Amino acid sequence: MSVAMPRGGRRVRSLDRPGQVALGLGVLGVAYRLVLILLTVPGSNSDEATFGLAAMHIAAGREFPIFLYGQHYMGTVESYLAAPLFALFTPSWPLLRLPLLALHAVFVYLSYRLTRRLYSPWLATATVGLLALGSERVVRDQITTVGGRPEIKPAVLGLLLIALALGQHSTRHRWWGFALFGLLAGLCVWDDWLVLPYLIAAVGLLLAGTWRDLLGRAGPLVVGGFLVGVTPLIVDNLTAPAGQDSVSVLRQVSDGAAVVTTATDRLYGAVLVGIPLATGLCPPDGCAPEQMWWGGLYPALVLAAVALAVRGMLRPDPTAAGSPSRTPEATRPRGATGTPEATRPPTAAPVRPDGDAAVGEARDGPAVSRAAARLRYVGQLALLVGGVLALAAYARSALAATAPLASARYLSILQISLPAVLWPLWLVARWTGRAAARTAARLGGLLAVAVLALLVALMLAATGQLIGQIGTIRTEERQARELADALRRAGLTRVYGEYWTCNRLVFNARERVVCAVLDDRLRPGQDRYRPYARQIREAGHPAFVLAAGGPAEASLQRLLRDRKVAATVTEIATFRIYRPEVPLHPPG
Repeated sequence: MSVAMPRGGRRVRSLDRPGQVALGLGVLGVAYRLVLILLTVPGSNSDEATFGLAAMHIAAGREFPIFLYGQHYMGTVESYLAAPLFALFTPSWPLLRLPLLALHAVFVYLSYRLTRRLYSPWLATATVGLLALGSERVVRDQITTVGGRPEIKPAVLGLLLIALALGQHSTRHRWWGFALFGLLAGLCVWDDWLVLPYLIAAVGLLLAGTWRDLLGRAGPLVVGGFLVGVTPLIVDNLTAPAGQDSVSVLRQVSDGAAVVTTATDRLYGAVLVGIPLATGLCPPDGCAPEQMWWGGLYPALVLAAVALAVRGMLRPDPTAAGSPSRTPEATRPRGATGTPEATRPPTAAPVRPDGDAAVGEARDGPAVSRAAARLRYVGQLALLVGGVLALAAYARSALAATAPLASARYLSILQISLPAVLWPLWLVARWTGRAAARTAARLGGLLAVAVLALLVALMLAATGQLIGQIGTIRTEERQARELADALRRAGLTRVYGEYWTCNRLVFNARERVVCAVLDDRLRPGQDRYRPYARQIREAGHPAFVLAAGGPAEASLQRLLRDRKVAATVTEIATFRIYRPEVPLHPPG
């Protein structure tokens, strides 16, 4: 946080030491992701390409989709963010992902601000440091355009900060604040329902701090802002065919296939696999036992953090929750020696004798009310409740048991609660620096320090694994581009392909090649953008682009034999292009 420092007869804003360290760590984290974006790492896929194609259509003024093509529950905010760049420059994967880098930077900044306000400056700095790291799973959720997750996280933090500011009467623009809260909440509901657990928590925090205002003029402002933000979803659902409204489609997706799973399997996938993956401890192919311990410890830390928050709510102490301590040592800025109270910058964070700032820094005065102190603890509880609800919702899904590695992306939103979960460990770790602490307390502090160090080490190792895979990912991306170039040069603009080939190919070719999706048996597959499929089925002589050695290729070879049709085969990297000598369309 910045503090006012006298310089040349005037006060200028200057970052304190936690702020300086956090700024450096944040810049490193953003720079790391910028390099990955420029290298197209993690690798692209057809899901991301669908957002890219929507952005191309928006930029050209052809279409303005409310939801991602082929579904009715994922908003196209990311496509609209990329569309201006596509209008100015040639569409590419880095341009598609660049807006997400800005969203990530906002998320890190708001996470720092909220953590510093609810907990302590150095925990806020540590949180920024952990967020600077990034395994494949974590980075994929942050900087690949796959919908929802990159934008709802900063939005949630914004909602929590707005609710705190309104509840603590620390903003002069209260009516705008209420309207903005509603607008952000509505946009989140349109964009991705994954946000609902945290949205419930944010609304609870707003009610706790401003319920009297909401009974008056503020209530309609929040509702009006919400309706404006959620308008795209309302419009689409009013016109959607039966069974294709957002609720019906989302229920089908969350239920997955008709698979019976046990609570034990779902909890195993959600807690022991999903949490370490979403936190950034594991590579994308799974978690080893030495990485799963974090999932087992996580619920215990949540319970401890809830207990601390509830205790603070029941016994709010303004001195312990943001006002300066009464000791002379606590009234000095960190690092100062012998500085009288009169020279202390008035906006500096209060400092405890143990060397860390008090929970929730002071901003404009030497004391805060008990109500404001209580609201800070309500904010802590909101972070924890949102995380628990998100984890519980995921653990109810069959996907937690049947596909925990692929579906762990639904837990990426737990990064919002990271400082809340770390807070009990952070408090215990500080015991090691207290000279007056008893031996048992200092041993407990050393154990907490060891746990935090192991967490950092595992996150560093997972980050290093992604860096080590850059060469392989780059090779695969180059092969995908070569496939698009080869088809364009050969004049093959209408092709059949598999799901994970089609839209990625179309985006790489910038729609000069279009593709219809086939499944492993050459039946019509999941065509997210139906006009492509119609163009292919109306084409006179389409080609087939299939993964070499895959089940779809085997089905095509059988079809060629059964119909006694010869075909020219061209192999490019891991793909084979089949050009039948006579027009050939698969049955169905």
